[in-house]
Amino acid sequence: MKNHINSSLLTKNNLGKISEEDRFEQKDYLEAVKSFARLTYESVYIINYENMSFEYVSENPLFLCGYSPEEVLNLGYEFYFKNVPESDLEMLNLINEAGFDFFKRLPGDEKKKYSISYDFHLVNKNGKHILINHKLTPLFLTSDKKMWKAMCIVSISHHKNAGNICIYKQGSDEIWKLDLSNNVWRKSEKPKLTKREIEILHLYAQGLTINQIAEKIFVAPDTVKYYRRRIFERLEVSNIIEALSYAVNSKII
Repeated sequence: MKNHINSSLLTKNNLGKISEEDRFEQKDYLEAVKSFARLTYESVYIINYENMSFEYVSENPLFLCGYSPEEVLNLGYEFYFKNVPESDLEMLNLINEAGFDFFKRLPGDEKKKYSISYDFHLVNKNGKHILINHKLTPLFLTSDKKMWKAMCIVSISHHKNAGNICIYKQGSDEIWKLDLSNNVWRKSEKPKLTKREIEILHLYAQGLTINQIAEKIFVAPDTVKYYRRRIFERLEVSNIIEALSYAVNSKII
């Protein structure tokens, strides 16, 4: 990691000395994280910003890129430098800078309510590039409200390109999107769907066809197609797979 010692990924969130009181608060928390990892298809890992290491890596294969969880755990941040393309690494540096600047401005007690989501490529051992979605949220803060440990969730991205950087606040429809051209966060709101549109998404998620959905909700197939077009427009997607992924990731359904 010596070649990357000046990377923002390693230097932006420097922590001072961690108090014994802070350390006591996170005792045995990994058992809960491991339980969660057993229940989800997504990859889960924990970042410890005190020593810029990974504290836990789940067995779910997407994030591993062909390595074992133990190998990724031992690599720590070197895993990014080995398995993320250079152009995406540069983007991750920008996200890291902008994300921690945003985080620093938040009220201390509010910080745990925020999470960040973005897409970048991982390159597995076979050289194949996979576009993944990466979510990060604080697990533990230091006594001076810096991010000490964070939980990360990795899944397949429903986008076509890297980027798509958003910050969400729990219990709020507000979204902040990062404009990479000038590193400015722009505030917006989650798109809203009608009850009927949400119902149709639920039925698509169950694997029903257009005709089956039409029969289920007592409308013509063309009406289902109309609602589907409306959903695509509101969510700014081009197919039902993207719509479902967006709606799930954004907690719309």
